[in-house]
Amino acid sequence: MPSPASTLPLGGLAPPEPAPAPLPLPRLARAYRRLEHGLDTALGARANPLKHLGALGFMLLWLLVASGSVLYIVLDTSAAGAYGSIDSLADVPWMLGTMLRGLHRYGADAFVLVMAVHILREWLLGRYRHWRRAIWWTGVPLVGLAFVSAIGGFWLNWDRLGQYSVVATAEWLDALPFLGAPLARNFLGDVSLSDRLFTLFIFIHIGMPLLMVFGLWFHIQRINLAKVFPPRPLAWAVLCMLLALSWALPVLSQGPADLRSQPTALALDWWLLFIHPVMDATSPAFAWGLVLLAFVLLVAPPLWPAPAREPVALVYPQHCSGCARCFDDCPYAAITMVAHTNGKPGMRLAEVNADLCASCGICAGACPSSTPFRSTEQLVTGIDMPQWPVHALRTRLVQGLQAMPGPQRLVVFGCAQGARMAVQASDVLHLPLACAGALPPAFIEYALRHGADGVLIHGCREGGCEFRLGQRWTAERLTGAREPHLRRSVPQGRWQVAWTDAGDERRLAAAVQALRQSCPAGAHPAYEESPP
Repeated sequence: MPSPASTLPLGGLAPPEPAPAPLPLPRLARAYRRLEHGLDTALGARANPLKHLGALGFMLLWLLVASGSVLYIVLDTSAAGAYGSIDSLADVPWMLGTMLRGLHRYGADAFVLVMAVHILREWLLGRYRHWRRAIWWTGVPLVGLAFVSAIGGFWLNWDRLGQYSVVATAEWLDALPFLGAPLARNFLGDVSLSDRLFTLFIFIHIGMPLLMVFGLWFHIQRINLAKVFPPRPLAWAVLCMLLALSWALPVLSQGPADLRSQPTALALDWWLLFIHPVMDATSPAFAWGLVLLAFVLLVAPPLWPAPAREPVALVYPQHCSGCARCFDDCPYAAITMVAHTNGKPGMRLAEVNADLCASCGICAGACPSSTPFRSTEQLVTGIDMPQWPVHALRTRLVQGLQAMPGPQRLVVFGCAQGARMAVQASDVLHLPLACAGALPPAFIEYALRHGADGVLIHGCREGGCEFRLGQRWTAERLTGAREPHLRRSVPQGRWQVAWTDAGDERRLAAAVQALRQSCPAGAHPAYEESPP
């Protein structure tokens, strides 16, 4: 439920507070960032797979559903005919059947790999705390569903590998104390698999993905504009890679299942069936302990001690016009539009759900009343961050420019989650923000009108925003593609942008030096247009 404190009257405006410093990244996170930045340099942000892991996972799931639907059409759903119907795909001309089968198998391997890297990335970057707890926890069951569905897929082939997996799984389940009759005895001796049991295999392999789709809805419902498909160049590259693997290493059946004998030499898929050889090398109890440990490790991170949560956004009804820009721009769907407290018909008011708010300030950057040109002694916006108030930003900007000795004056608006200003120069006024998206674009023009020779805006790299959409919204606002936008009359030569993550301090310093050289003192005429 929305917090009652998320909407305050005008008199509840919090006093300005010093901007909190960002926590340094742990060593492993810094190493990961270097890897991600290296791929940015080699491939570009749009083709960097590490920045589109969630979207890649969705694409691979759709690919598995599509290829699996075709395979299900050709599958003989009886225990006696299943092996022959799948094995006959190898006889389809031009290797089309083999490619389809390989696409499904290697797509499953890729899905598990992408899922594992996605979990590792979010863990390394600490993206499991506070408002992300529910997102993290709703993703945990998806891991189990993915492996259950993948393992069940091998059973439908009903070859020697499928037989090995079925028997190993039955022996593993028999280790549970609450099960009655042993399951493994159904697959031992001179017996044949019944069609009823084979129908259960089909249900497991098909039913689990349906549950995954339902679980994914819960996983992303707190995320605004969640990506469910990667950029086209990356999608085509992954598809071509899977097709190349299907051609170079074709997936073939390993002989029909025969419950009268035990398989010996098998080509095992270690990505999906690793639990079977682990159990063979140890015991079923050890394998269950390993799974339980993995579950605990996945569930535990949001429960670890974490830094205190930042205050959430506050709404000031007297200054909220109900334009819904904050609603559109919120990365985590923390804002809803409700009837305005003034009672006027049709008027709407923003309301903040404190449980979902990321304290990023992007909503304040989107608010039309955040313009610094408003001639009010106390600048109060429709929605604002109590620890990063827009009024305090305007005050620090004006006072900082007045205190600078000159003759050159540069202003740097910087994201506190990205690169730090390593050197404080006398000609640079650095104003940190919770996120680059928290900067109302009008502040750039305001700074230039009040004596700045040049303005630099720096935020996280493309696809690396701590709050998902801050970098994207900032870029679109500055180019006029999104409201509120920077006026076109602002000279483009007097403001620059630098996308810099934590660890890009040299890159940020180079951007400041480039601004210093391109905007020397006195080289630009003062504004003659009337302010907005």
